[in-house]
Amino acid sequence: MPRSLTFRVIAFSTVWAVLALIAIATVITTLYRQASENGFNSLLSAHLFNLIGSVGVTGGTLTGSPDLGDLRFSQPGSGWYWSVEPVAGVLTGELRSPSMTRPIASPPVADVPFDSGFQRSYSSEGIAGEEIAVFESEFVLDSDNRVARFRVMGNLSELEEQIGAFQRRLYTYLSVFGAGMIAINAFAILLGLRPLQRVRAALAMVREGTAQKLDGSFPAEIEPLANETNALIENNRRIVERSRTQVGNLAHSLKTPLAVLANEGRLIGGDKGRLIVDQASAMQKQLEHYLQRARIAAQRDSVVYRTPIAPALARMVRVVGKLNPDARIGLDLPQEEILFAGEREDFEEIVGNLLENAAKWAKGEIRVSLAPAAGTADRAFVLAIEDDGPGIPEDKAREALKRGRRLDETKPGTGLGLAIVADLVAEYGGRLGLERSELGGLRAVVELKQAV
Repeated sequence: MPRSLTFRVIAFSTVWAVLALIAIATVITTLYRQASENGFNSLLSAHLFNLIGSVGVTGGTLTGSPDLGDLRFSQPGSGWYWSVEPVAGVLTGELRSPSMTRPIASPPVADVPFDSGFQRSYSSEGIAGEEIAVFESEFVLDSDNRVARFRVMGNLSELEEQIGAFQRRLYTYLSVFGAGMIAINAFAILLGLRPLQRVRAALAMVREGTAQKLDGSFPAEIEPLANETNALIENNRRIVERSRTQVGNLAHSLKTPLAVLANEGRLIGGDKGRLIVDQASAMQKQLEHYLQRARIAAQRDSVVYRTPIAPALARMVRVVGKLNPDARIGLDLPQEEILFAGEREDFEEIVGNLLENAAKWAKGEIRVSLAPAAGTADRAFVLAIEDDGPGIPEDKAREALKRGRRLDETKPGTGLGLAIVADLVAEYGGRLGLERSELGGLRAVVELKQAV
């Protein structure tokens, strides 16, 4: 997954969205807290000035009935209180809000001093154990310098609960918004990268041999890549065709001189003539062999061919059966279709040489089986052709694969069959094995790659 472009883009955009939402939530929460605290402080300050304006002195006693317009000052233990206390001068009496059922201590002035406006603020513990904010001011009430201390207290715990509720709602809304944004972003990215999937599918069709080039309409960003890929495929095809043409020209140009040498050798006669004929024949075989290898090598790394195996195998078994009416040939094919990643002519040459070899040595029975290969990383298939003939000893199996090597000179042939099969299988990256068959003879096992 980390190597996936889709995964990288979606992961990066998701991380960026999460970080952005966290930053937004932090900024909004901070601004809301500042605004709430400023509003809270402004409210307490307004209540304080209202309280100061509602209290007077009559006969040296504090008098007044302050009404701050908030019912919370009437509810005991609400966290909202006010009080007026004498400080200096001949002044008696103390006023409290109905909610303040007992005195709340003030810190010493040395610890929390008054500012230039004779005001100070601090936090303390309320009657019910709640945290409260206190705004306090000392004010001269009359010309006799009677001074009173005015205090207005608000519930900080209530403020924190309001801020916490806002944060929870904010996080919920941002989470829903973020999940939707990430989903829409992922959908947009997947939709934007779909042309790459079409390119991959088109390349797979070219590799499988079902298409000759990348067909379809692609976005402007991908179209140059598709055009360059098509140009590369076309250039590779031209190289293969040119190589085939040159191989064919070489074969035709050498065929006549070799035929002339062979004819001259026959005319000369004797040992020298036979030597010329044998060498010319050997040159012809070598030429055909290496020209075939060059053709396979030229096409192997280009567009992959797809050859259905079952029809070709059944047709060749019928041909060999007609040529050898006394032999019993069994054919075992799987139900699933298997495709050979190569040309039909090469597969038929492999099967033809192995069948011809089996028919040559079989006493009366030949068995042909085809099955998918098990336990391989790449998809492959296994073709087995066995007979009930004398077989090949294990120490002689390697010799049988050498070009022109014949283990039994009494049988007709050139000794090239198994060698050609080994070369073809090797060129296609496969494996050829010679084993002892359950029928008693040779079991030739060929493992080749399937077309994807």
